Amino acid sequence: MVIRLSVGHASVDIYQGMVAALVPFFVAERGYGYAAASGIVLAASLLSSVAQPAFGALTDRWALPWLLPLSTVLAGLGIAVSGVGDSYALTLAAVAVSGLGVAAYHPEAARVARIASAGRHTGMGWFSLGGNLGFAAAPLLVAAVIGAGGLRWSPLLLLPALAGAALCRRPPTGKSAFAAAAPLPDDRAAFGRLSLVVVLRSVVFVGLSAFVALYAPQRTAGGVWAGGVALFLLYLGGAVGTVLGSRLAERFGRVAVLRWSYLTAAVAVAGVVLVPGPAFFAFVALASAGLYVPFSLQITLAQDYLPSRVGTASGVTLGLAVSVGGVVSPLIGTVADHTSLQTALAPLIVLPAAGWLVARTLREPPRPA
Repeated sequence: MVIRLSVGHASVDIYQGMVAALVPFFVAERGYGYAAASGIVLAASLLSSVAQPAFGALTDRWALPWLLPLSTVLAGLGIAVSGVGDSYALTLAAVAVSGLGVAAYHPEAARVARIASAGRHTGMGWFSLGGNLGFAAAPLLVAAVIGAGGLRWSPLLLLPALAGAALCRRPPTGKSAFAAAAPLPDDRAAFGRLSLVVVLRSVVFVGLSAFVALYAPQRTAGGVWAGGVALFLLYLGGAVGTVLGSRLAERFGRVAVLRWSYLTAAVAVAGVVLVPGPAFFAFVALASAGLYVPFSLQITLAQDYLPSRVGTASGVTLGLAVSVGGVVSPLIGTVADHTSLQTALAPLIVLPAAGWLVARTLREPPRPA
């Protein structure tokens, strides 16, 4: 059941990855500047950030299995339409619709995944892995389709959503003994501090994903291919990091792994911003692992800090994971337009270190028997 949910997760998160993968094509074909390009990232995440906690609150009240196939199609439809025509407003609206589909999917899927995995870190890790693999596949699929035919071929990008919707047509239902256990008291203060950590991660990850494809050719003297490779590594490293994180958490605990991950990410992001040449790609992969090792752990921590409202906890955590970074990315783009990409990306170095400082105040929450 968890594997099935993981594959469905991939068919949705591939569209989150496609937004950043499409940015270089929007810049090349339509002449967008850094600020305009980052506005597309903002449009994809802003509506999602508002809607995802709302959908989480709904799933706390009612089971909504029909939402999984519907939201999958919506996520794909928005991206499929985004390349049609030359209207910037239409592009923003289309990616916003895709973001709404992503927002509708995650809280219900995370609720079902928690039940299916009985709250185990490894189960949620496999569920998150599907999303990471979807992210990693996004630049490859965009390069194959849009690289061959241009933005006018974007309707072909709907195909993964149709396959994913068919897979989710009969989503798993029912409750496990884990789900039926009496919830422990909520720890709202710890949930708030964890949310701050997620916010800091979001700014770093979305900032890198929005601009690493444009930054890579400058640092490596490569062509467009260098940007595609860098974006692929940023997403693929996430797949490795997610599985590694769940394994490490079983041995050392989630909070300890969280802290070490953010320290690693601080060093790696500094390498991405400051180190030129082939080593740039190694630092991109290391930054991805450092930012993704705690990803699934943050979901289960949020659910355990707020056990009476698992859907809300999932919606807020997953929503913040992309939304705040999307809001900040136009600011990064504006600074880059007036200075350089290196100057604009430099502040990202300190944010993982700040996440480590906040994570030091967290403690492992109690688990249901």
